Amino acid sequence: MANGVLFIGWKRPLPGREQQAMDLLQKTLAYYEKAKSEGKIESFETVILAAHGGDLNGFIMVTGDAEKLSAFKREDVFVDYSTEADYCLDDFGIVEGYVGEGAMNQVSRWSKLIGK
Repeated sequence: MANGVLFIGWKRPLPGREQQAMDLLQKTLAYYEKAKSEGKIESFETVILAAHGGDLNGFIMVTGDAEKLSAFKREDVFVDYSTEADYCLDDFGIVEGYVGEGAMNQVSRWSKLIGK
């Protein structure tokens, strides 16, 4: 069961790099599908947000075992695709996080800090 997440977000393609961004998205989704079938990740979800005037317009949430995700994000293909995304997408970023039991463990740690 997933306890970790990679939150991969962006604002929009940089002007003149829209086609590159679209091609990269297609390559990335195929790569994630293969990683899922190989058991490297548990699932992934692509989200394109409706127009709202904010800085986040889309993201991909990759879930799985936190240790496997850590190894996954160090794979050459992941690093290459992330480097390309940083080149063609405005405000591209990757954040590690917690879901399921991982999220509950973080809440428990926070509760200890506030004495609950």
